[in-house]
Amino acid sequence: MLRAAGVGVGDEVVVPAFGNVEVAEAVALAGALPVFADIHPVSYCLDASAVEAAVTPRTAAVVVVHRFGRPADMARLLEVGRRHGLLVLQEGESEAPYDETAQRRERACYLDGKLRGVRTPDGGDGHTYQQYVVRVPGNGRPDRDAFARALRSKGVECRVPVKTPVHRLPEFRRCVSLPETELAADETLALPVDASLTKRDMQRVVAACNALGGLLQPAF
Repeated sequence: MLRAAGVGVGDEVVVPAFGNVEVAEAVALAGALPVFADIHPVSYCLDASAVEAAVTPRTAAVVVVHRFGRPADMARLLEVGRRHGLLVLQEGESEAPYDETAQRRERACYLDGKLRGVRTPDGGDGHTYQQYVVRVPGNGRPDRDAFARALRSKGVECRVPVKTPVHRLPEFRRCVSLPETELAADETLALPVDASLTKRDMQRVVAACNALGGLLQPAF
């Protein structure tokens, strides 16, 4: 799509660093330079203000990635593109069948009401919960990682959605300030909300998480 739009050598393309290394790779394959902008702390998608701050005279395009089933703020991002004459492309996630999405939302609603000690995701803007991503706040220790290990020891499947932001990877290393991206990479954890999970499974997730509240006390 970038090549078809004439994006290539000498151009810059604004992309997120929170996951999706293949987006930065696609920009590089087109001959352009990926420029990383910060994410919004709620949606985990590109923040429109951060995108605008990253625009230079060489910027040709923006690639927006919708994350975890929650769409980016396309109205604001398209407005930034319009003001600066930029191509705005979207990279979406595969859509689940309606019944599966409804069941994921049901399980997410259950977790929203029961979980303690973690920050649950914002369910606005048509969230389909491709992943149910909570925040495990740190206090100087790798609390998220300790939390994840403890959950797995109790038989609860969980995963770190983004282990290393793209701007930290050797092939794309940049000296750039992305505080929300860095914080999200350190704090986020995806809990199971698969349609196959039973009520007992969900109760086990809640019990295991809530029993670990002592790990989550903030530092004062």
